[in-house]
Amino acid sequence: MTPERAVRAVVADGPGTTRRLLAQVLADDPTIAVAGEAADGATALRLTRTLRPSIVLLDMELPGMGALEVTQVIMREVPTPIVVLAAGSGAAQVEEGLQAVRLGALAVLPRLPARGAPEFRRAAGHLASTLKALAQVTVVRRRWLAASAPAMPAPRPWPRARARVIAIAASTGGPVALRGLLERLPEALPAPVLVVQHMTAGFLPGLAAWLDSATRLEVKLAVGGEPLRAATVYIAADGHHLEVDARERAVYSRRAAVGGFRPSADVLLDSAARVYGASAVGVILSGMGIDGLVGARAVRDAGGVVMAQDAETSAVFGMPGAVVAAGLADVVGTVERLARELSALARRD
Repeated sequence: MTPERAVRAVVADGPGTTRRLLAQVLADDPTIAVAGEAADGATALRLTRTLRPSIVLLDMELPGMGALEVTQVIMREVPTPIVVLAAGSGAAQVEEGLQAVRLGALAVLPRLPARGAPEFRRAAGHLASTLKALAQVTVVRRRWLAASAPAMPAPRPWPRARARVIAIAASTGGPVALRGLLERLPEALPAPVLVVQHMTAGFLPGLAAWLDSATRLEVKLAVGGEPLRAATVYIAADGHHLEVDARERAVYSRRAAVGGFRPSADVLLDSAARVYGASAVGVILSGMGIDGLVGARAVRDAGGVVMAQDAETSAVFGMPGAVVAAGLADVVGTVERLARELSALARRD
């Protein structure tokens, strides 16, 4: 392994041809070395124990010990960043992938298309870049800790206005945090909830179904032009910015990506601040990068409230950490605490 190959990966996939393709795609990147290949789950676990790689890539349909069991054991015995490849974007496949995330995997991606497919090069590049980014995450027995947590912000007086909208931003590790938050909110929540969750294209309908099964609120993909209803969770669809207009309707736009994202949490939070002012609440959950930072500042400038998931329970403390470090978070805590604060704010007269 050359010195610049800082990322060491274990690749686990049953069929030899697809496993070799994955290994070749990763090896083509000069910063990634394939430390080991496994044709079944038991071998993937053994290689992870002995080689201590930077990251593990698991196909969901591993022979023998399945990817879910392998993920669970790795996170219990040798915590290592894990990325899972799903067989498709149907509801069952997405639900299985999200179960892997609940057990500790950092991300679920689709399998690579055939080498001759038009989208192969883009998909291969995305896979390599994702693995390189997630290999830098420090995982500790299903909890991910920041190297150093920023100081807690000084408290400020709560606004008098009742929360009339809740806008949530999430990325890597977000689905589990989002589920934990939503399932703790009251059935009669007197405000709509809008969500930007960065996720692989095609997986969001399955995410909405998965979340809907876990909460007393209605969870759905937002439909452009529909009026926002209380006790309803609207998830931004693939490839469009989700905003709120002056008539309190969900609207989509195809304007340019912001920070590489469409939908962008910054766009959602900024529109919530413009329409609802001091009655807007922004929530920043686990995720890589800083999407949501600009939007959180807009919410604070409008007199609204900003909440952030804490370092100890965030899969990746990038997005919430940026908001905390900027002094924009009124509340920093677990999803349990955030749910309590949201419920109290929404009930205010």
